[in-house]
Amino acid sequence: QVRLVESGGGLVQPGGSLRLSCAASESIFSRNDMGWYRQAPGKQRELVARITNSGSTNYAGSVKGRFTISRDIAKDTVYLQMHSLKPEDTAVYYCNAVPANTGDYWGQGTQVTVSS
Repeated sequence: QVRLVESGGGLVQPGGSLRLSCAASESIFSRNDMGWYRQAPGKQRELVARITNSGSTNYAGSVKGRFTISRDIAKDTVYLQMHSLKPEDTAVYYCNAVPANTGDYWGQGTQVTVSS
């Protein structure tokens, strides 16, 4: 059974930090690169961080140096550590395989709001 459960979002002030978690079913986690995506109101969903099966990572330019993606293979869990958050980071954050399309299964996401 496919499962993606994101958690850890919330309201944070600019400059603050959050750590997101995503519990994925083994069927997704073990066979794919994994990524964190986000969708802000009125905008397309975008991939912001990616981790390969070998542990290599890459990031969108807008988050590079501030976000860190990691994975716990034993727990089938992907994390996103976010520092120096900005108002423009406000979005619903999702995890999924990379690549993933709109028609694929998506979890409910977790809302991140950066505001003073």
